[in-house]
Amino acid sequence: AGRRVLDPSEATRMPVDMVSGATVTMMVIADSMTQSAVKIARSRGLDAGAVSVASEPAHRTIDQTGSALESWQALLGDGSVRRLQITNRELDDLFQRTGNAAAIARPQQGNPNASFVDVYVALASVPTIGRSLLGDAEYDRLRQDLKPGQQAILVAGDGPYSFRGSGYVRGGIFDRIEVIQSESSIRFRDRNYRRVGALSAEGAPDFPEIGVFVTPDGSNLDPGASWRFQLLVQRATGALDKAFVTTGLDYATPEKFLTAPVSPPAAVAPPVAAAPAPAATQPAATGEAEPPLWQRMWQARKLDIAIMLAAIGVLTTIFFFQDFLVKWPRAFERIRLGYLAFTLVWLGWYEHAQLSVVNILTFFNSLRGDFRWEYFLRDPLVFILWSAIAAALLFWGRGAYCGWLCPFGALQEWTNRVARWLHVPQVRVPFWLHQRLWPFKYIIFLALFGLSFGSLGLAEEMAEVEPFKTAIILHFAREWWFVLFAVGCLAPGLFIERFYCRYVCPLGGALAIPARVRMFDWLKRYKECGSPCQRCANDCPVQAIHPEGTINPNECIQCLNCQVLYHDDQRCPVVIQKRIKREKFLALQSPSMVPEPKRKPRVLVTVNGREQSVERKPAASQAASTEGENQ
Repeated sequence: AGRRVLDPSEATRMPVDMVSGATVTMMVIADSMTQSAVKIARSRGLDAGAVSVASEPAHRTIDQTGSALESWQALLGDGSVRRLQITNRELDDLFQRTGNAAAIARPQQGNPNASFVDVYVALASVPTIGRSLLGDAEYDRLRQDLKPGQQAILVAGDGPYSFRGSGYVRGGIFDRIEVIQSESSIRFRDRNYRRVGALSAEGAPDFPEIGVFVTPDGSNLDPGASWRFQLLVQRATGALDKAFVTTGLDYATPEKFLTAPVSPPAAVAPPVAAAPAPAATQPAATGEAEPPLWQRMWQARKLDIAIMLAAIGVLTTIFFFQDFLVKWPRAFERIRLGYLAFTLVWLGWYEHAQLSVVNILTFFNSLRGDFRWEYFLRDPLVFILWSAIAAALLFWGRGAYCGWLCPFGALQEWTNRVARWLHVPQVRVPFWLHQRLWPFKYIIFLALFGLSFGSLGLAEEMAEVEPFKTAIILHFAREWWFVLFAVGCLAPGLFIERFYCRYVCPLGGALAIPARVRMFDWLKRYKECGSPCQRCANDCPVQAIHPEGTINPNECIQCLNCQVLYHDDQRCPVVIQKRIKREKFLALQSPSMVPEPKRKPRVLVTVNGREQSVERKPAASQAASTEGENQ
């Protein structure tokens, strides 16, 4: 069962979770499916009359009293664990039925009888099933996290095809799986997912992929009714094109784990609907009346969009009034650290709006094919960010993003500050070596860019050189080798500030290429900068200032540290000299510095018991000497 696309009552209903919580690819598929369903229904005259309402079945819930432990084979035998296995031959048959010539022309390689995907599914919120598969400690933690009405589904997979896919890495959405019950379609985000290392049930095999998915708030999966676990399988048909087919398994909680049925109150039969009007006079169906998918996505994220626009407005204000703000070093430092915390926590870890070099590769590859703005508009925050960055590149260069709006860059800066607070020694790279390490990020970007024209999918895999997905989107909840790589990218930054930004980041290299066309050059310099003064060059966090005093716009991250020094009369030698001269001038103008008129020496004598001040007369020898000099 699915959504009744022709039912007028569906027009005002919120989109099912398949649309509201999916990646761009899955949103397009879901939107296309809905529109196709409308067209097919109309062509076959299925839109006449009202949809009859079926009587509700008796409601059943999970029996929470059971807690026995069962073996893997016992769980398989009673249906507590269900299995979906597809061989290479069966996969080819599935694509054969779709009639997609491009997919049929690319059969699965390898042994036809070899397993392509092998997935096991179980309802882990059932006490006996959950304790048997997860163990007592893990199950108890799961139960504490479950809110009323939430269910937990365990999925374990084997075979070359992953049920998790890579969509959750890029956008935090598991776009290959969904749970369907009646008219509800449930999709899972990374916040609904927890990784499991191994199953605890006796005799359970080792699986490379095990995860527990918690149903989102408001999804209301009924454990007493059957539901379907659906898996999306994709096949590459070209550099940019893919074919899709769905398969799945039906799951029903074993009777022994459910309470006795409770009959619902009798429902009043709805009135019989009148005969439908002719097609020409009927109102437009929901499928055609609905706004485009990207508009629905923007409507659903109004608050997020407002916060994003406000953040960009604040950053623009900082740049336009930087000359005033940098005169207050402590206040400016707090503003910058607060903004970086917002970028890391809200923009990165919460909203997952971490840009990637993959976005650039996808954009340029789309220019070679059927370019449509609608595709990029379907992710509001990413689209707003890229639009702001495009404008910022013309005004200030790459620094607006790299120095302020990049969550991974913010993470590097915060970890380095903590390291400094812990007195971790800092390493300054010699400038000649630093200058020769710059090109690596450009080389990495150009390699990915060239590779994308041959195989965009392979370029996306190679783009794992960016640890953004692991550190920001997945919160380090990933396979150990990805976590190790991400930590390896962050660790040098404890000793060399923003090490990854300086030498490795392909996104930074891509943004640095057009940096020289910027319109504004608001970073002020003195003629003494670089000759002889090296204060700013030594304090620059990314060593973007050459020894001769010039700032390299390709490497500058607009942290404005040099501008703080520019106005600091306690650290900048030029301003210090100006301050000293000013203080001397003011001191000379002070009344205390004006010389008093010369007075004759006077002595204090006592006459008749009273003290009197009288002019002191010079001694006879001194008077004679003075007289001789006068002659």
